Amino acid sequence: MSDGGLHVVFGAGQIGPLVAARLRELGRHVRVVRRSGSPVAVPGVELARGDAMDPTFAAEAARGAEVVYHCINTPYYAKVWEETLPRIQSNLVAAASRAGARLVVLDNLYAYGRTAGRPMDEATPQRPTSRKGEIRARLHDALMDAAARGEVRVAVGRASDFYGPNAGAGSHLGDVFWRGVLAGRRGDLLVNPDQPHTYHFTRDVAAGLVALGLDDGADGLFMLPCEPALTTRQLVDRLGAALGRPISIRRLSPLLLSAAALVVPFLRELKEMAYQWEEPFVVSDAKFRARFGPLSTPLDLAARETVEWARATYR
Repeated sequence: MSDGGLHVVFGAGQIGPLVAARLRELGRHVRVVRRSGSPVAVPGVELARGDAMDPTFAAEAARGAEVVYHCINTPYYAKVWEETLPRIQSNLVAAASRAGARLVVLDNLYAYGRTAGRPMDEATPQRPTSRKGEIRARLHDALMDAAARGEVRVAVGRASDFYGPNAGAGSHLGDVFWRGVLAGRRGDLLVNPDQPHTYHFTRDVAAGLVALGLDDGADGLFMLPCEPALTTRQLVDRLGAALGRPISIRRLSPLLLSAAALVVPFLRELKEMAYQWEEPFVVSDAKFRARFGPLSTPLDLAARETVEWARATYR
């Protein structure tokens, strides 16, 4: 285990600030890199502002790092991903290599495509069935190729859909859902609430990435820690229990979503990924647990923390 050194976190959206907070709790020196916006609300961190699309800036921001964390995402459009994510990844590989740092990368599950309900683990083949999945598969392959060439040491942590603190606009259980619920209305959903689906609690994603960063031998691919899969409806029931009242949900009909997607580009991007709720979408974190023990937060505690965050954020 690492006992010091600088940890540089690129990205201050859903997960990056939680990674920084976890590292600070463990007494690490942390620098957070973000392109713009307000200061990161984590006491004791350095802040560097700049664009990771710029290789010179990325290298300077990573100077002196022991571990670099790649938590950057760009707007949720395949065309934007194609134009930005390969360049950002290439710049962070080069920056980590120049600093002599390990690179810890947050990834999703899009590269797997449909799995016919079989649990996903590190041995699941990449068979993407979407444009965004194809992009993610290419990024992962390029990253593993760079590691195989000895350019950089890499750990990749993969996670499913987020809920919990900081989930925000990027979560089906984020902005739209909680604004309705806390206003006394139903929680709006765009997805089928009755298929088993692994959701990753945001603090567990951060804890998993930090565990990978602090373990010098944890290179390669890991599924990040998660609790057993529930249906979205069952998870919402847990959130309702934590809220102190039942939460009713309203799903936008698939036909209406298809019609709206013809004219609303963002909904078209979401529709492409709807297959994840058409069959069981389940993650096995057995490899992670075997190495690090159980790091996932029990569901009822995660629900309480989520409700506390939502009340503080949306009221």
